[in-house]
Amino acid sequence: MKKYVIERDVPGTGGTSVEDLRGAAGTSNEALAKLAGKIQWQHSYLAGDKTFCVYLAEDEAAIREHSDLSGFPANSITEVKAIIDPTTAN
Repeated sequence: MKKYVIERDVPGTGGTSVEDLRGAAGTSNEALAKLAGKIQWQHSYLAGDKTFCVYLAEDEAAIREHSDLSGFPANSITEVKAIIDPTTAN
């Protein structure tokens, strides 16, 4: 599977309550269950009016299908080509 970063425009998402986050995660998990084997959610970052999600997926079409099933927008989908961190310098 390929790794993707999905940018979602969600006004006010940075101030979402823990209860609402639980509900959003549940909604996402239900959509993921319908797409078993095609896509896996790793984690998300909420900041201001955007959510940045990291997924493993067969292809961009699986990301779009998850977006359709969950109702969460996928405003930008970018395939990750490489990962670097401080240890890359070694």
